[in-house]
Amino acid sequence: MKKGFFALALMTVVLIMLALAGCGGSKTYQPQAINEDVDVCVVCNMQVKDDAFATQIVLKDGKSLKFDDIGCMNEWKRKNHTSQIGMDFVRDYNDKEWVEFKKATYVYDASIRTPMAYGIVSFKDKASAEAFLAEQGVGQIMSAEELANHTWKQSKEMMEMPGHMEHGEGHGEAQGEGHGS
Repeated sequence: MKKGFFALALMTVVLIMLALAGCGGSKTYQPQAINEDVDVCVVCNMQVKDDAFATQIVLKDGKSLKFDDIGCMNEWKRKNHTSQIGMDFVRDYNDKEWVEFKKATYVYDASIRTPMAYGIVSFKDKASAEAFLAEQGVGQIMSAEELANHTWKQSKEMMEMPGHMEHGEGHGEAQGEGHGS
């Protein structure tokens, strides 16, 4: 009888601990899927494509903000309270998997074509970024911390190419695709 009571008491304690751990722990923020039919960039109002350039901020209240280019996401962060951010995400250039902004590795060069001509692509690991750099023959590898000191200028040459528009000039289909030049 004592063994049964002890086992029941131990099981009850374990269940209570699991329940408490589930209630009080840190909140997990997850990116939402991109819906090209309705998702537009919060900054420039361009269509957000389900591609390697899409980025996303999930606010602490659960609302998801989507961007067509990492530069637009940076612009939003610069103009708004970052204390609202639960988690920010970028996409791996190769397989489009969502990656936490601070964990990704970046390649920058003004000649790299991105939707809003910021010239930054993201990768889930440094090896992938190095492979891209070797293939393209241009660029520099940057961490999320290094992006904090980046100039965030749009490439005027890239903006003048077909498929690019200034922020707020239109919607949707005029985004450039592809990379490198």
